[in-house]
Amino acid sequence: MESAGIGWIAAIIIGGLAGWLAEMFMKSQMGLVMNVVLGIVGALIANAILSVFGVVLGGWLGYLVAGFIGACILIAVARMFRRNT
Repeated sequence: MESAGIGWIAAIIIGGLAGWLAEMFMKSQMGLVMNVVLGIVGALIANAILSVFGVVLGGWLGYLVAGFIGACILIAVARMFRRNT
């Protein structure tokens, strides 16, 4: 998160917002804590995937976009595992 230019408090706020947006977009029912976790972990995963393709997102807006993309990916993966069990 420090490499994105934001602190931990901002990461929690932006992660929560990104997770909430992904929750609304993917029509899933998660709680507040799960939204924050999805947003933060999703941003880390999306930044790693995008960096492979040479795309670097920085700052608040980049972290929000990466968090949204990553959270959507995590929700889709969770749905795949839930259906297969």
